[in-house]
Amino acid sequence: MLQSFQQDCIALLREKLAKGQIDRRQLMAGLAALGVAPAAGAQAQGTRDIVMVNWGGLANQGFGQFYGDPFSAANPGYRVVQDSTGPSVGRIRSMVESRRVTWDVCDSSATGAVLLGGLGMAEKIDYSVVKREDAIGPTFTMEYGVAPYSFSSVLVYDSSKFPTAPTSWADFWDLRKFPGKRLLRRDATCVLEAASMSLGKPLNAVYPIDTRGALSQVEKIRRDCVYWNGGAESEQFIRTGEAVMGQIWHTRASVLQRESNGRFKFIWNQGILQPGIQVVPKGNPAGAAVQRFLASMMANADGQVGLLGLLGNGPTNPNAASRVPAELKQFNPTDPANAALQVPLDGNWWGANYQRVNQDFLDTVTG
Repeated sequence: MLQSFQQDCIALLREKLAKGQIDRRQLMAGLAALGVAPAAGAQAQGTRDIVMVNWGGLANQGFGQFYGDPFSAANPGYRVVQDSTGPSVGRIRSMVESRRVTWDVCDSSATGAVLLGGLGMAEKIDYSVVKREDAIGPTFTMEYGVAPYSFSSVLVYDSSKFPTAPTSWADFWDLRKFPGKRLLRRDATCVLEAASMSLGKPLNAVYPIDTRGALSQVEKIRRDCVYWNGGAESEQFIRTGEAVMGQIWHTRASVLQRESNGRFKFIWNQGILQPGIQVVPKGNPAGAAVQRFLASMMANADGQVGLLGLLGNGPTNPNAASRVPAELKQFNPTDPANAALQVPLDGNWWGANYQRVNQDFLDTVTG
């Protein structure tokens, strides 16, 4: 099963706990910042819940310091609780169509926000409550979704294999100069952007994607590729040498670079910068209160920096960059120097084209 970035964040937290890199308090804080904030204890009389739905996590644990606690402190009578049954587009649609909506905030994607909004299944973000100026750019403030964190798909490589370091997707596609197996996600999103840039497309001209040209590029190297479904798997392919170069999430690339003492490296150049989108199902039980919760997440620069330090997710608040410790700047996808090298994902383009284009991509790689 293809794993989402959000699911991998939770898996990465568990791995850090198992390695002794974080303690249980930090784990709970990280889960809370990701929206995995399980209910703890009986509900106080008069307390209203805001139900967040994620892709998994630890049940019956208190939520931590980054987002849940600040919102509850500022809004007496509300608590944030967790449902970890998985907010797929199909499940959200079924819930809305049956008029039995029990969810308030769902961890989704830019594509999901466009699809659900177009079907009338999501509430618009109320930008009189959520402040657009609390985001560094329009990628993170969509009509039907808003992103309190970011992540990137980047080029990672084994530096022991190459006397000259790769610097672009053109190098990734150059099997003669840089021989060895390549690693790609089993999904068209971000792969086709990379393929387009390998053909010489500048950052500001990647969209609309020339799907025929990009798929033709994928066809050229498909027999020299292995494909990953989950974050841990992508990391393992590089560690074991099954692939010498790959496109993976920057959170996993950061782990590889740190734990290999720099043998495995990654570059921000031509990365694809993506929003961690939250959507609100149409007719959500908490009503307008969820807009205040989203606003608090977007405004919480310190909480976003805390999540960066714990897990690597990039902050999206413009006040966060100056608060990032110097040692973390190289791992921050939205650091101004790093962001300038990347192409922001166009969620509107993918929302309109994903289903068709992704099937074409899968047909190409399975050929």
